[in-house]
Formats: sequence, structure tokens, C-alpha cells
Amino acid sequence: MMDGETFLKIKDALKFDAQGLIPAIIQDAKSRRVLTLCYLNETALRATLETGFIHVFRRSQNKLMKKGETSGHTQAVKEFRVDCEGKSVLFVADQKIAGCHKGYFSCYFEEIGNDGSRRIAEKIVFDPKKVY
Repeated sequence: MMDGETFLKIKDALKFDAQGLIPAIIQDAKSRRVLTLCYLNETALRATLETGFIHVFRRSQNKLMKKGETSGHTQAVKEFRVDCEGKSVLFVADQKIAGCHKGYFSCYFEEIGNDGSRRIAEKIVFDPKKVY
């Protein structure tokens, strides 16, 4: 478990926005694919670093949530990185099942054509209706 002094050093190296949030990219450790972009507040960052599992701040619900708490599709942290200006973070994680609540491994499952058309570019991994 991380002590308070270590957490403060990490937090002080980061630049949270005016709402107290910092963007976090979650990347799969095995495939190196980007799974999602989410936001962390101080509480979510602390919970993630203390437990070793991704926690996010759900802006739409104004609450802290452990990724996978409903589905069981957790993200175990393997690496923690920060961008060159401290304005965003990257977590490399072991993804269990899938990272997207719509049933895909990654939230980036759609391709955009030159004409603006969208097409699903990967296979669905699970049925969200059976999980949520």
C-alpha cells in the first residue's frame, strides 16, 4: 500500500484541470491497444494507485467507480506513466474480458471513412444486455 507522502509527490507532479480532473489513457498490456480514455480525480487516482486496479471518476454520474465493478471486466495496473507536461496519465493494464461497455475489447472499435461514414472494425466480445 502506498503511503500518503508518496501519493502527494505523485499528485503534485500532475496538473489537474479546473474541475479537478486529469485525462487517463488505458492501454492493454498484451496487445498495446488503447482501450479507453477516462478521467480521474484525486480520489480515483489514489484508489487506482493503492489497489492496483483502475478507478475512474464518472462525470455523468458524479461518482467514483472501479472499472469492471458491474461487469467484472477489471483492469489491473502494470505500468503508470505521465506525459511530458503532467497534463495526462497513461496506465498500461491487464484487461479482463473487454474494456468497452458496448461489448468490444476497446472503446475504439469504429473506423471513420474519408466520407465520414462509420464502420465497426472488430468483433464484439460479450453481449452487454446479458452483463448490465
